[in-house]
Amino acid sequence: MKNWMPIIIAVTATIPGFMLRVIGIELHPIVMTLITAVAIFSASFILTWACEVMQLDIPQAVAVALVALIAVLPEYAVDMYFTWMAGQDPQGEYVHYAVANMTGANRLLIGVGWSVIILIFAFKFRKKVVLESTHKTELFFLMLATIYAITIPLKGFLNLFDTVVLIGIFIWYITIIIRKPVENEEIEGPAKTIAALPKQKRLIVTWGLFLISAVVIFADAELFSESLVSSGKLLGVNEFLLVQWLAPIASEAPEFIVAVTFALRGSAGLALGSLVSSKLNQWTLLVGMIPLVYSISYSTADHPHNTGFFYTVMPLAAMQMHELLLTAAQSAFAIALIAGLVAGRKEAFALLALFMLQFLSPFYDKMLPAYIPNATPHDTVLITFSVIYIVFTIILIVMHPKRFVSIIKGYKTGL
Repeated sequence: MKNWMPIIIAVTATIPGFMLRVIGIELHPIVMTLITAVAIFSASFILTWACEVMQLDIPQAVAVALVALIAVLPEYAVDMYFTWMAGQDPQGEYVHYAVANMTGANRLLIGVGWSVIILIFAFKFRKKVVLESTHKTELFFLMLATIYAITIPLKGFLNLFDTVVLIGIFIWYITIIIRKPVENEEIEGPAKTIAALPKQKRLIVTWGLFLISAVVIFADAELFSESLVSSGKLLGVNEFLLVQWLAPIASEAPEFIVAVTFALRGSAGLALGSLVSSKLNQWTLLVGMIPLVYSISYSTADHPHNTGFFYTVMPLAAMQMHELLLTAAQSAFAIALIAGLVAGRKEAFALLALFMLQFLSPFYDKMLPAYIPNATPHDTVLITFSVIYIVFTIILIVMHPKRFVSIIKGYKTGL
């Protein structure tokens, strides 16, 4: 029973948030935010454990593809809710929230996730993190998605062409990794407890946990999203920033905690590799789904001069374009840093320091001179850090061209 306690606690923690949805009780927005955040957080843990166990009972090629899809489910649920509401009201605030949530999740994953894993390993084991050569595949496709993502703020909108390209990159990536040999990883923690069950019981428990986590995540996505925005307005906090940084924490934290656990055990290459894969999934599947969901929502709503599903365009305001540009620039810099498949303290501090400087910009952005015409202080920060990331990326490419030639080979199977 002791081994089952984390699973029991996680399942129990999802109940209050789920019951809020079922019963329809209206509580104070801050209370609603906390309850639903705990529910999504716990469901994300359950999802992680179920994914680990699932790989024992289905073909590994199928497991790899499913895990890649399931990994973005918590973040997907929240962002797709904002996107759907944006399609219903294109002139409202939800378009901003959809972009904020997506860019925040991506930048948080690299700025905090990657850097912390590298630092933990560096300080505990006095070593650099070394990635297996097979991770060239993720870096290659992440590089492709990043190069394409830079074009989105340049054209100023999202549409179904972006969906086709980004999801096409994701599908290409899946077709490669399912043909690669996959090493069996040792299962630890609650997942090990489930894995120890007889096969029939294990399947029942695993799929039961999948069902619980999926139902809770989708049931609470709307409540969490709306209560988070309402809480920001009540507290006088910029709700855009809450959506951008606080919302991803609830969905990203379990995966990050699992990665930290691997790093503490000495498997930092595995930990960082899993977060690189997560970044790729978010940068392709998650971003690619935004214009698709927006188009479906927009075309089904009663809008004047509705152009229909295939011709729907999700316009981006100046700040949204700058947020996307910064996210793409950070991604390019991160790829350049670990292109040699080795990362140490210098790389980690570079990622973390640049992230924290732009993360803390609301505290100093108004003190910056408006040296960019027609730009707000926040836009000035976004553009400035985008330029910094891009300049550093170019320097690294010039210094280490062979690393990038090696990554380009990542599309091949069996590296």
